[in-house]
Amino acid sequence: MVTNTKIFLTGATGYIGGSVLQRLLTHPEARSFDITALVRNGEKAKLLESFSVKTIIGSISDFEKVEAAAASSDVVFSIADCDDLPAVQAILNGLKKRHAETGTTPILIHTSGTGVLIDNAEGKYATEDYYSDLDIAKIETLGPQQPHRWVDTAIVAAGEEGYVRTHIILPSSIFGLASGPLFERGISNTHSMHIPMMIRISWNRRGSGIVGPGKNIWPLVHIDEITDLYIVLFDKARKDPSTPNGRQGFYFGENGHFTQYEVAKAIGESLVEKGRTESSEPTTFSAEELDKYFAGIPFLGTNSACKAERSRAIGWKPTKTTKDALESVPAEVDALIGNGQINDAFKLREVLERYSG
Repeated sequence: MVTNTKIFLTGATGYIGGSVLQRLLTHPEARSFDITALVRNGEKAKLLESFSVKTIIGSISDFEKVEAAAASSDVVFSIADCDDLPAVQAILNGLKKRHAETGTTPILIHTSGTGVLIDNAEGKYATEDYYSDLDIAKIETLGPQQPHRWVDTAIVAAGEEGYVRTHIILPSSIFGLASGPLFERGISNTHSMHIPMMIRISWNRRGSGIVGPGKNIWPLVHIDEITDLYIVLFDKARKDPSTPNGRQGFYFGENGHFTQYEVAKAIGESLVEKGRTESSEPTTFSAEELDKYFAGIPFLGTNSACKAERSRAIGWKPTKTTKDALESVPAEVDALIGNGQINDAFKLREVLERYSG
């Protein structure tokens, strides 16, 4: 008797989570999936149910609900918050119960990020120190103070215990507007973090900004193509238990890099077109601005450099490059103006305060 694959997903109303959920709903095997999503908003839950998604009303801080949902699942997509260790522990506790009760080994696909690789360049140089997702020994040199690292190591440890097969996807700077039914219905967020955040800050200060000279680099990936990676890994892990997991289970989402200056320049050009500023040339953030927008942390001046070699080895084939990322900026500006989010210049500060605090 063939049974359906039970899937639990957190982050369904977000940018990545909504994209992954949407792809699962249109997957060739979608009829064999029983999908449950954790949703805080009751109205959005009703909308998701119209797409044949079961919902649990709550947040990732509702640990009993999260644990119970994971304990009933064959596959968990953890996409809500890459820094919430208690929520991840609730998922792992549930998956451990699943293993004990069924004798099967469930799958966890967790979302981290290449922010774990950042340094303290302050925009002064582009690093030559690249991390490969095949070089686990180098990844393991990352200290516990690095963003996301404390959660990643807990997940790896669980995978090494053997009751769950753990896979960690590390998206880089994602670009592009998410699209499709879940976004058109207002269920999921259409915007990424990095470039839209830079646009909002630049709009607020009436000029594009950089940390130092902006020579530092970040990897990039299009939203549709990072979603491809989730599905490629999901399909492979279900069919082949030997798919690298646990200590080996790191998968970078990268298809090229851009300098911070390049992105800032493209934003400056868009602001000139909108009449928001007279010069497209980025200017250096003052100490006061670093405090105002980034809680004093020069995050935009960091390097994060990597090679998605393991991801490509399992069949991931991204095609969109730095040129596509830079050309996506005008559409992002238009969308932020159109939906009224252009004036929210302090979203990143809220995130960074968690680290500085």
